[in-house]
Amino acid sequence: MLRFRPALAGLVAAGLLAVTGCGTTPPDSAAATPTPSEQPAPSPSEAPELPGTSDTAAPPPVVFSGEGGQPRIALTFDADMTQFMWNQLDSGEVASQANVAIFDYLETENIPATFFIGGMWAERYPEHMTRLADNPDFQLANHSYEHMGFTSDCYELGEIEVDAMAADVAKTFDLLEPYGGNQSRYFRFPGGCYDDVALEALQPLGLTVVQWDVVSGDPFATAAQPLVDAVLSTAQPGSIVVMHCNEGNAQYTDEALPDIVAGLREQGYEFVTLSELLGE
Repeated sequence: MLRFRPALAGLVAAGLLAVTGCGTTPPDSAAATPTPSEQPAPSPSEAPELPGTSDTAAPPPVVFSGEGGQPRIALTFDADMTQFMWNQLDSGEVASQANVAIFDYLETENIPATFFIGGMWAERYPEHMTRLADNPDFQLANHSYEHMGFTSDCYELGEIEVDAMAADVAKTFDLLEPYGGNQSRYFRFPGGCYDDVALEALQPLGLTVVQWDVVSGDPFATAAQPLVDAVLSTAQPGSIVVMHCNEGNAQYTDEALPDIVAGLREQGYEFVTLSELLGE
C-alpha cells in the first residue's frame, strides 16, 4: 500500500536540513518567457487528469512513500530559491543555484527523476526549466514560489500568511505549465513543514503533498560520502529520496549521485518517477 500519514499539527519530517534563506518579496526583474514544447494541446474534454490530482472536497493527501512490494524507488530533487538566495546570485556571492552536473548525469544514465521546482527558481533559470521539461524521464512538481515556511517554525525560512498560501502554490503551477513535459499536481512544502491549517489552505488546489522517507542530508554537506551512506542505509522498496539540485547550497549532491545510483542498483532497485511509483 502507499504509505500515507494523517495530517498532524506541527508535523515536520525529521532529518532534513532545509536550504535556508529568508525573504518575503519576489524579485523585481521580469522572468524570461519560456519556450513551451511544441505539442498539440488536447481539448478540455480530452485533457487527461494530471498525476497527483486530488478531490477538493477534502484536504490534500500526504504521501511519504509508495508501494513496498516491488524494488522501485523515486529520486526527487528540490530546486529551492528564496529572495535571499536570489540576492546572493545578483551580488555574485554565489555563482549558481542550479547544479547542472546532476542533470547531465541523470540524462547520460537515462535515470527517471522528479524535480520539485520553486517558482522563483523557474524564473531565474528558464533555460534549465526547458531542459527538464523536454526530457520524458523527468517529472515536474511544485515546491512553492518563495520557499517560505508554511508553519511558524520552519528552519528560519520565515512564515507565509495563511491567506497567501494557495496563491503562492498556484503561482508556481502557473509558471510550470507553459513548459509542458511531464507535469503533475504534486507539491512539497518548503522544509517539509506543514500542519492542518496549511493543508486546509491548499485544499482548493486539488493537489497531493509528497514528503519522503529517505533523507540524503545534502544541504550544506561538507563531503559526498555521508550522503551516499545515508541513502543506501535507509532505502527500501517504494522509497522516496529527497535531494537538492542547488549548486550553491548543496555542493556535493552531484559527486554523491553516481555512487548512490550504483549502490541502489546493486541492491536491485529500479528508478521511476513519482507518478510511476505511486501508480498514477
